[in-house]
Amino acid sequence: MSAPQPLQIREANAHLAAVHRRAAELEARLDAAERTVRSQAERLARHDQQLRAALDELGRAKDCEIAALQEQLLTSEATVHSLEAAVRRKDELIGQLQPRAELLQDICRRRSPLAGLLATLAEAERLGPLPTRDPSHPLPGGPSPHLDNSTGEEEERDHLQPAVFGTTV
Repeated sequence: MSAPQPLQIREANAHLAAVHRRAAELEARLDAAERTVRSQAERLARHDQQLRAALDELGRAKDCEIAALQEQLLTSEATVHSLEAAVRRKDELIGQLQPRAELLQDICRRRSPLAGLLATLAEAERLGPLPTRDPSHPLPGGPSPHLDNSTGEEEERDHLQPAVFGTTV
């Protein structure tokens, strides 16, 4: 075998140097890639922790909101029961007042005739009592002291108390 020639040795050395450079370059890229992967993994872990914390916070907020809504529901139900009781009481009161309202409506319907009657009674009161006279001496052309439709009891009351028209209104 013959000894390698210097050109072949230089070529081989250049090739080995290129392979060595390429290996060093690949190792540097591998280190950079590993650093990038570690950095990304750390960021993902932090992001995952942030998301878990946010999810936990959302869960707590949801639980608080549910509790507040449940309390509001209980308060609303109590208010509804209270209002229903008030409606029942008012319905009972309406039931009690309905006959009175009907009576007042009846009075209002009869108001005009009643006003006329009161005016007539006031006119009679204004005229005053009849003059007193002796029943044995009737006035000429006047009515007899005894009316056809009167009874003895009425005569006794008439002589005890003079007839006076009055109103209580």
